[in-house]
Amino acid sequence: MIVILLIGGLLCWLTARANEHAAKWVALVTMLIDAALICGVCFTQRVSSINTWIVDIKTQWIPAYGIGFHLAMDGLSMVMLLLTFFLGTLAVLCSWNEIKQRTGFYYFNLLCTLAGIAGVFVAMDLFLFYFFWEVMLVPMYFLIAIWGDTNRRYAAYKFFIFTQAGGLLMLIAILSLYFIHAAQSGVYSYDYFDLLNTTLQPSAARWIMMGFLVAFVIKLPMVPLHNWLPDAHSEAPTAGSLILAGLLLKTGAYGIMRFVLPLFPQAAEAIAWWAMLLAVIGIVYGAMLAFAQTDIKRLIAYTSVSHMGFVLLGIFSFNAVAMQGVVMQMITHGISTGALFVLAGMLKERLHTRDIESMGGLWSSLPAMGAVGMLFTMASLGLPMLGNFIAEFLVLMGAFTANVPLTVIATFGLVFSAIYSLRFVQKVFLGPSTFQKPLPDFSAREFVMMAALSIAIVWLGVYPQPVLDMVQHAVQAVVTK
Repeated sequence: MIVILLIGGLLCWLTARANEHAAKWVALVTMLIDAALICGVCFTQRVSSINTWIVDIKTQWIPAYGIGFHLAMDGLSMVMLLLTFFLGTLAVLCSWNEIKQRTGFYYFNLLCTLAGIAGVFVAMDLFLFYFFWEVMLVPMYFLIAIWGDTNRRYAAYKFFIFTQAGGLLMLIAILSLYFIHAAQSGVYSYDYFDLLNTTLQPSAARWIMMGFLVAFVIKLPMVPLHNWLPDAHSEAPTAGSLILAGLLLKTGAYGIMRFVLPLFPQAAEAIAWWAMLLAVIGIVYGAMLAFAQTDIKRLIAYTSVSHMGFVLLGIFSFNAVAMQGVVMQMITHGISTGALFVLAGMLKERLHTRDIESMGGLWSSLPAMGAVGMLFTMASLGLPMLGNFIAEFLVLMGAFTANVPLTVIATFGLVFSAIYSLRFVQKVFLGPSTFQKPLPDFSAREFVMMAALSIAIVWLGVYPQPVLDMVQHAVQAVVTK
């Protein structure tokens, strides 16, 4: 799957020299092939009964330094890959008419970013994991810096500096773990399963864990390390915002679940209260700042800070119910917030503004867009029968057993999310109309995109059991380490 993305990206770049329109089709076909492959794996495996790795590929890469090419997939990885290729396909579709310059290079960077994200979700060698972590960073920088909005270079620099600083801390932590393991066992190895057996002194475990954790919470993002996110979201092209919100933020949560908790269980438990406190601050702070925004993309970006606070809260609750809620939140947030960013891109294309104060009364001109906007706004605020409600309910139910006061405060975040969500609908779709000329509603391409997202969020709200079954054993393994 990763190789197909890289080859597809290269073909986009090469074919665009002859025909720029052909590059779009190459990118779309590439994404559909990968989506078909992961769906094939999903439907041919009896995931609910699996308690081991579904796929485990291991071969030597640089044996002199203990670096192996080790990729493995369990239920958690499979769910994240399904989300990656679903949103990746939509990212190609929403770029169809938006990107008019350097089309081939654009799709090359988009597919390389997705290849890096897919690699992060399956890499079981820490050197390889770090390699993929950096692979997804550089092309995303180009997507923002070249095809972004007015202040794109500033946003791209800030995104790169924040994430690169976190990545370097993680590299130091990986090397520390590597050398400590070698001193104990006499074997140099970056393999995840080898490093799980490393015995660490409490002080060493705490410092090494912080190296991993800081890198992951920057990407999550956690307050106060969230500063890069609103600028990156607001300046990125629509597909860039979709990939950032739907997938890049999830790599941080995935990293905590896959590496921080299993490798450093005691050290992680020692800081759990502080992590939950920062999560609750993020939930409330993100919601308050979202309410204050007039730029539609910055508003949605701050909702991400608030919603990802629930992810951090659930992870450090250390129980299976909250952890299943975390996985659901990662998926449903990717779908609902991604859909809102796609909707913001459509509105910008029609109105040539992102200022919600300049909008109003759009429901009469764009009834289908208004209905879909209402659906995903309701999903974002956690309305029952939609996916986000299941996720937040499970997180809060699990967190309640770990820390009652912080969970009660976090619950108020749902009230705040209702306030900023209803303000968004009121300002954009209701009230007196500010545009006299008729506006085009969904095109066929846009209708297909929003229909796919709408079906996904409703299905996850009505029948989330397949996802919960898929991740059950992976979640249980994380909690019991």
